[in-house]
Amino acid sequence: MIKAVIFDIDNTLMDFMRMKRASVDAAVDAMIDAGLTIAKDKMVEKIFKIYWEEGIEDQNIFDKVLTSEFGQIDYKILAAGIIGYKRAKQGHMTLYPHVKLTLTELLKGGVKMGVVSDAPRLPVWLRIVGLGLHHYFEHVVTLDDTGEKKPSPKPFNKILKLLKVKPGEAVMVGDWAERDIKGAKNLGIRTAWAKYGNEFDTKISGADYELDDIYGLLAVIKGINEK
Repeated sequence: MIKAVIFDIDNTLMDFMRMKRASVDAAVDAMIDAGLTIAKDKMVEKIFKIYWEEGIEDQNIFDKVLTSEFGQIDYKILAAGIIGYKRAKQGHMTLYPHVKLTLTELLKGGVKMGVVSDAPRLPVWLRIVGLGLHHYFEHVVTLDDTGEKKPSPKPFNKILKLLKVKPGEAVMVGDWAERDIKGAKNLGIRTAWAKYGNEFDTKISGADYELDDIYGLLAVIKGINEK
């Protein structure tokens, strides 16, 4: 019997990389308009290089790139980049199709819902509230709550404890096979791979179920609970 669903957020509920790419693109345009002399494609490449090396949540990304390129920070250019980024971020922070419909149906069915994210606490909550999802989740576990990222068992054990369910009574929904799926399966939690959010060109997820649309989760849970 499935009593709870645990969700990842980025590339599972929201199209995180679409937002990130659009925001960086707008930030670089704004920096060039403010006097940045690096070609746009080169600057975008440098930003994402640091993102992949040091973490996609890096809040000082523009400082680092500007310091690396010029040995110092031109605050006019930095400010332009930050403002350009924030404006674009708000406009591109969107949910995948059928997310609210699916969450609403789960809520109506009495299924508990929680979040486990590898991002820090404040960015996670800014996304949840910004997307209007804060009334759906009973509990949210972030990197700040356990100090460890998935596939560590700590985040999963914490959300199970908070939701008061056993591993066999939960389903983990996430896009990252090596973290979301592997970590949950190691604890005996059923897994559903958000194939629609696949950013890693994953061919084999190892999940119990694969979702082309998050709405398919309802049929998965119904099938399990009717057995």
